[in-house]
Amino acid sequence: MNETQLKHTPLFNLHQELGATMVPFAGYQMPVRYAPGILNEHLHTRSAAGLFDVSHMGMIRIDGDADLYESFESLVPGDIVSLQPGAVRYSLLLNERGGIIDDLMVMRPATDLARRGLLLIVNASGKEGDFEHIRSNLNGQATVELLQDRALLALQGPRAAAILARYCDAPSQLKFMQCGEYALGAFGDCMISRTGYTGEDGFEISLVAAQVEPFVRSLLADTEVMMIGLGARDSLRLEAGMPLYGHDLDETTTPIDASLAWVIGKRRREEGGFPGYSIIRHELTEGPPRKRVGIRPQDKAIAREGAEIQSEGRSIGIVTSGGFGPSVPGPVAMGYVETAFAATGTPVDMIVRGKPVPGQVVDLPFVTHRYVR
Repeated sequence: MNETQLKHTPLFNLHQELGATMVPFAGYQMPVRYAPGILNEHLHTRSAAGLFDVSHMGMIRIDGDADLYESFESLVPGDIVSLQPGAVRYSLLLNERGGIIDDLMVMRPATDLARRGLLLIVNASGKEGDFEHIRSNLNGQATVELLQDRALLALQGPRAAAILARYCDAPSQLKFMQCGEYALGAFGDCMISRTGYTGEDGFEISLVAAQVEPFVRSLLADTEVMMIGLGARDSLRLEAGMPLYGHDLDETTTPIDASLAWVIGKRRREEGGFPGYSIIRHELTEGPPRKRVGIRPQDKAIAREGAEIQSEGRSIGIVTSGGFGPSVPGPVAMGYVETAFAATGTPVDMIVRGKPVPGQVVDLPFVTHRYVR
């Protein structure tokens, strides 16, 4: 896909004005970094507030009848029926083999007292496919709409709540994994969730596309807010131990492989009723053949995606995400290893430029999450 075919988010012109280095990503031209650079952007998010344009992500609205939640549960392993108004749940779209089609956030609007609406945030690369998958599987039982007139921002970091409080009451009313509808004064109405992809406290803000640039300019007038590109977004999520679809997750990985068994509610484990249930139930009982783990190399070498993982010269897995963790500080990696080698403290070698780099399996995340619960 050449540059003329790439899509733009509503903030494209502002990114250029701010001197962003733009790259192709999921069919869009997106900022990978700004003048401060990836390292500074990363550390600023951990110490103050980082602002991310994530308008390339997919926002899907589903409207149905009182049976909507039961119907949607047939596509995911999460407990959607018990989702309360104003609650957010992380879940997974699964195929018939239990493989992960996409990971997504499921929001029940705070005003939905009749269980008739859901708002989903899905990954940019698969949003059209997710939309068709959901629409076809709900089989006319609900109206499914891929929203095209919205922008999505993420404000993340220890100062995010204080900054957003100047515009609305969301920081005082929402805890982690809660959402609500708010007015941003001159910038219009929006949906805000206390969620993010950095491990920090923060918010994701969905608002009308026409209002996003004025709102971002207002936020950036505060010296505590820095615009953050895809480069730091990736290093932040890696430190936080969060998987990236298309790298750490795909249709060959199950929730159990991916160390995401916690997304499967107790009732769903017992009752099933979602794609791949028999395979997933077997893996829950007997264990999966492989598991996603964190790995810390013992020297400064960085093991990137695709690096082979070995034990005593035998291949036992592969790195799916790797890089330098500025907050660690040092190299970090995630990958899949045979389950026998997944225990914390297990020594492994990662093959970097043809040479083994010693490391060991460690607990995820690499940095402590700082959510407000």
